[in-house]
Amino acid sequence: MQENYATVDGKKIRYLEEGRSGETIVLLHGLGGMAERWLPVIPMLSSKYRIVAPDLPGFGLSDKPQIDYTPDLFRHVTLGLLESLSLDNVYLIGTSLGGEIVAECAATQSPVIKKAVMVCPAGIMKKSTPALDAYIMAALYPNRESVKMAYQMMAGEAGQVSDNAVENFIASMSRSNTKMAFLSTLLGMKNSPPITEKLDLIKIPVLLIWGSEDKMIPLEYSSGFTASIPQCKFVVMNGCGHVPYEERPSEFSSHVLEFLSKHVQ
Repeated sequence: MQENYATVDGKKIRYLEEGRSGETIVLLHGLGGMAERWLPVIPMLSSKYRIVAPDLPGFGLSDKPQIDYTPDLFRHVTLGLLESLSLDNVYLIGTSLGGEIVAECAATQSPVIKKAVMVCPAGIMKKSTPALDAYIMAALYPNRESVKMAYQMMAGEAGQVSDNAVENFIASMSRSNTKMAFLSTLLGMKNSPPITEKLDLIKIPVLLIWGSEDKMIPLEYSSGFTASIPQCKFVVMNGCGHVPYEERPSEFSSHVLEFLSKHVQ
């Protein structure tokens, strides 16, 4: 796996890259995450597709300027990254905040985006949950106990929290300006209009994946997406929480690969 950097509007964006296919999957992590969150599924997805997994601005090893971190910013940077890397035939996959960004990008009807996958996406829920509260506290005061507890609350009934994931999160949130970006992103998400206002603009096929035991963004919020996206296939992963790609990576990858392989009419 290669680690590379691109520049979008003067911001240095770090990304991981794997695979050599002419079709590219771009993986967008969630709030406070980084590209490494996708490591459980990259080997399976890269067997058929080129993988590009960026650190969103404000997180991981990407630049963290003192700006407002809004859905508009993340959409602009993501589309700019696709252009910077000269990508076409792109499949966007995003989780949580990344799922909201995928919806924002797909709603622009960019011709290079062919299909989209949203995993437990943000964008409709505007109130907090106990799991989100625990995650926010872990981000602001990152230590092994607080982070592991938050990750356990996010996972489903059979979810295992790896030590590597905990250590990566602590290291990421301890970098300069990351907490500022985290809080700014929270405020930007809360104060932005609900994504439902844009979902009917999405004309490409969409796969929506949700964990039945998601305590971060509960399953009930899925109805706002399924009711508004014209071409939406909905899959519930029973027993999974907010991170089904980590909890059951083989099952998750199978759903994604089956969806992407189907011919677009």
